[in-house]
Amino acid sequence: RCNVDLNLKDKHLPKFQVPDGETLDSYLQRRAREGLDQRFEEIARTGRRVDADGYRERVERELGVIIKMGFSGYFLIVQDFINWAKRNGIPVGPGRGSGAGSLVAYSLRITDIDPLPYNLLFERFLNPERVSMPDFDIDFCQDRRGEVISYVTEKYGKENVAQIITYGALSAKSAIKDVARVMGVPFAEVNELTRNIPNLIEGHPATIEKALEVEPKLTQIQEQKPVFKAIMEYARALEGLTRSTGMHAAGVVIGEKPLWEYVPLCRGQNGELVTQFAKDEVELAGLVKFDFLGLTTLTVISNAVKLINRGKKAEEHLDIALLPLDDRKTYQLISSGDTAGIFQMESSGFTEMVKKLKPSVFEDIIAAGALYRPGPLDSGMVDIFINRKHGRERVAYPHPKLEAILRDTYGVIVYQEQVMQIAQVLGGYSLGRADLLRRAMGKKKADLMAKERSGFVEGCAKNGVEVKLATDLFDTMEQFAAYSFNKSHSTAYGLITYQTAWLKAHYPLEFMAALLSSEKDNTDKVVAHIAEARTRGITVLQPDVNESDLEFGVSPDPKKPGQQLIRFGLGAIKGVGENAIEATLAARTKPFAGLFDFCARIDTRKINKKVVEALVTAGALDFTGKPRRALFECIEAALQQGASAQKDRESGQFGLFGGGPKAADEAPEERVFGKEEWGERERLALEKQALGFYITGHPLSRYAEDVKRFATHTCASLGTARGFEKVTVAGIVRGWRERLTKTGKKIAFAVLEDLTGARDLVIYDDIIQKYEALLKGDEPVLVRGMVRLAEKFGAEAQQQDAEPSPEIKVDEVSRLADVRAAKATRIELKLSAEQATSDKLVELKTLFGRYPGSCSTTLSIVVAGASETKIALKGTRVAPSDDLLAAVDRLFGSKVAQIR
Repeated sequence: RCNVDLNLKDKHLPKFQVPDGETLDSYLQRRAREGLDQRFEEIARTGRRVDADGYRERVERELGVIIKMGFSGYFLIVQDFINWAKRNGIPVGPGRGSGAGSLVAYSLRITDIDPLPYNLLFERFLNPERVSMPDFDIDFCQDRRGEVISYVTEKYGKENVAQIITYGALSAKSAIKDVARVMGVPFAEVNELTRNIPNLIEGHPATIEKALEVEPKLTQIQEQKPVFKAIMEYARALEGLTRSTGMHAAGVVIGEKPLWEYVPLCRGQNGELVTQFAKDEVELAGLVKFDFLGLTTLTVISNAVKLINRGKKAEEHLDIALLPLDDRKTYQLISSGDTAGIFQMESSGFTEMVKKLKPSVFEDIIAAGALYRPGPLDSGMVDIFINRKHGRERVAYPHPKLEAILRDTYGVIVYQEQVMQIAQVLGGYSLGRADLLRRAMGKKKADLMAKERSGFVEGCAKNGVEVKLATDLFDTMEQFAAYSFNKSHSTAYGLITYQTAWLKAHYPLEFMAALLSSEKDNTDKVVAHIAEARTRGITVLQPDVNESDLEFGVSPDPKKPGQQLIRFGLGAIKGVGENAIEATLAARTKPFAGLFDFCARIDTRKINKKVVEALVTAGALDFTGKPRRALFECIEAALQQGASAQKDRESGQFGLFGGGPKAADEAPEERVFGKEEWGERERLALEKQALGFYITGHPLSRYAEDVKRFATHTCASLGTARGFEKVTVAGIVRGWRERLTKTGKKIAFAVLEDLTGARDLVIYDDIIQKYEALLKGDEPVLVRGMVRLAEKFGAEAQQQDAEPSPEIKVDEVSRLADVRAAKATRIELKLSAEQATSDKLVELKTLFGRYPGSCSTTLSIVVAGASETKIALKGTRVAPSDDLLAAVDRLFGSKVAQIR
């Protein structure tokens, strides 16, 4: 017989080494007190005055609780790896979750939020009346999070550190989708079911049973189609079952002994140690979870600050942690709805909310993060808040003592901390007991609530509050507790929101460059960000081996002295790896003169023909002024000459005989200079192949006026379209995917891309039959269809801004050129006096003769400093074809022709 005694009481924290003569408690106290003094110095530099004695008293009170509960070691471990990250230049977030309410954490630099100005409560994080482990969630730069995990693994031993497994369960929607897939029902059809299932019901993930109760339409749909009824029955049986395993996005456990002594372990996909217990079971086994989260926005902020500080003296460097929080320009930017790239605010729903809210103080930004959630939005709480802020509704307080608590939120209970403070001020609760009340309200257990109601009313009576008012207040608190949010978290994330908005308002080029670097692998977002940059008057240029670094950067604009532009990074070019980029930057001791000079100076062992082809087609050698086609065709010769030059360098022949391969350098290039450039379509296609998107032009650019005339929406503006709305959008179709339905019919999915972004298309069999050639033709088309709001699933659906994404169910497709030709009446040419030479005009007449048609033609000649002369070319009628327009533009060396 085997007897096992499981110790589920003790916590197995690793031993943190403290200096000789110190204990964990004394060392924590010393570090916290010294850290607070350093924070005082930083606060003084901002001009803010604080009550130093009040701060010290708060720190001592927090230290007393931490030490009494035995958590000194935990705080020291966390501050150690966070401060290691900061010393090593790894961006760390200002805080996350309730930990931002601790002044000790602020003093130790675990967080960068001073909790006192915002009335953040330590007891919301660590409650002395409910013994449980503190839980700091820490955001690190997404790209360097792994370095911090490596640090703790090295410090505490690789057998003592592991990541945590996750078990993915089938939600209502995912169960329906999986069953539908097995039964051969296309996702596009089953969306009819899933779009009627809310993500949350009463604040909890929706189940099929609950969804059927609250959404009568769901019952009607499944009754109408037998296959839907079968799907729902099978899905209900599978709902909640474990579907998959994965690795926790953030959770890391660190033990005092090898972890196999506490929990079962396995290996992850990359050989890392992973617990076989999920996070709750890991904690039951006495192990402590540390959350190492990755947040891309921290990388964006860090990279933007580096670009801003480049070339500045140290004393002029921007310190993002010391921004003034009353910057008018920042609040104007947010209030105008210019929120693309702004942390938390990018979704169309959030943007619309802040346009109505018009934040004017930092407290408004904190509140915005707490209000933009399903509960407050559905309850009407957001409208009350906005109306009160703007004076359209009277701000009222149920009791005079509540004004100090609710003033910043215009009398609305927005935060969990406010529920706790009301219980403390009126009910006589300690903050620890108030936290228990908050938790009880969240659980909505009738017997528990009856007991708490009685205690609250009794406490209010002792403070002179009438029974009726106390009862009404409890009801109000209970109602808002369901929707209220953690203010500590909202404040910390509000600071990141403010920082990104401030950067965009004051340093738009550096901010956009950093944003583009962070999204360089996401084609749709890069297209949208470039479009936004250009609408702001910011020039975005292709990569350049003389100007570009690894990431997107800011460079002087050669055409506009004193102005700057955004330059693509070499790292954005597909097929150009880090070794090739490092070799390029190492060889760039002075500007490269051309392709042959580039190949002669670079280490040819680190590049190959494919790399140089990608550089050429991406436009990285456009500075030569030579056609890309000409450069492309002499890559092999340039590489051979470069390899020879490298061999000579290594053998020391240059040093012996002097000079270099200059004569040979120029000859091969000269032989191909006469070659014409690829046609625009081919040049742009190769550019997109190299970069993933168009940068020096776009197939739609020539149709800009036509898009305005014929399209009802752009891809970007579809974000505000209503479900079932009829729309017409112009663009290029890409990413065609096709499958067969259970009935043997085709269904296709594709992406429509325009100058502002991209949207998904759904194409059914009958439309495929009619328009397949057009949809696969890789040329500008006009798509007419109906907007459908596609649901998000899995991790995407759990995000705060997980709104349904608009897609288009395609009904009709036309070539944009054909639509334009059918509507066109004339072609206008606008020439400068220098362009309108007699020779050119004779060539123009010959060109027109090659493209006879029905459009009249007019010619405008503009003389600098004088009036414009417009001439109707009588008897000259032409076809409004792309080939004619391209030929005319080539003839005059710029875009001069326009179809009307």
